[in-house]
Amino acid sequence: MTRYIGSGPYCYANCLAMLTGATPAVIETLTGSPFGAQIEGTQPYFDPCGWHPEIGVDAALSLLGWSCRRETGGDPLARLRAVTGPVMVGPVDMELLSYQTAGGGDHYVLLLEATEDIVVLHDPHGHPYATLPVAGFVAAWEGKAVTYCDEPFVTRSAFVRDRVVSEVDALAASIPQAIRWLDGATEAVRSMASQVLTPDARSLLAVFGIRLGARRLADAALSLRMLGFAQAAEIADIQARLVGSLQYPLVTGNDPAVLDGLRRLAPTYNQLREALQAQYVASGG
Repeated sequence: MTRYIGSGPYCYANCLAMLTGATPAVIETLTGSPFGAQIEGTQPYFDPCGWHPEIGVDAALSLLGWSCRRETGGDPLARLRAVTGPVMVGPVDMELLSYQTAGGGDHYVLLLEATEDIVVLHDPHGHPYATLPVAGFVAAWEGKAVTYCDEPFVTRSAFVRDRVVSEVDALAASIPQAIRWLDGATEAVRSMASQVLTPDARSLLAVFGIRLGARRLADAALSLRMLGFAQAAEIADIQARLVGSLQYPLVTGNDPAVLDGLRRLAPTYNQLREALQAQYVASGG
């Protein structure tokens, strides 16, 4: 089991890491994102049914002992003028960040400073100290294209560490929620494997879904190993390998191999839930 270190769509985890100093891989695991799969319409996602990043960000902060001030709405220009330090911004519409070449989707960035005309950002998708005209930033910040958050102009600021919690203790406290998130995941992946991949689903998986899903599971495997949950860690590692192995057949048009990989992946979610339940009880949880 070798840790993956590299680029990828870990925007909110990397933003929180910049603000709190916690490990991005642990943050992502604490959000609950690795522990499930779902289909929205015809779109497949390797994250739990009912989960979205706003839920995950709040969960990770709480488990790590941090709090912050979350604000929405209001006059965006007035709020920009009030910025005095790093502010986590998002979800934003990535397609409207005109310095980006990565395409659309939801995204999170760190706002460092703002003048009358320009904002300066640490964009964890490869752009430290990116600059953007205020009008363009406000359009992206409104987040009209983000389906899971109806509130515009979301920020998190004034981060405070209320209590010192080790990453291992935070991971241990996250296990009951991880078990709950895994409900229905096997059935969701079986549904993925029974469907013809639409062009939109193929694009989502090829550009975003597979690499993110595989990385989340690889990080979950290492996090579970930190806890001493060896069996669950091994299952998560198998899942990461299965998801990662879908990329080549998908982009080369071998749909039968993709569907076969999904069929092999499906039962592992129930296996992971059972292993987590057994090991959590055995650990005294």
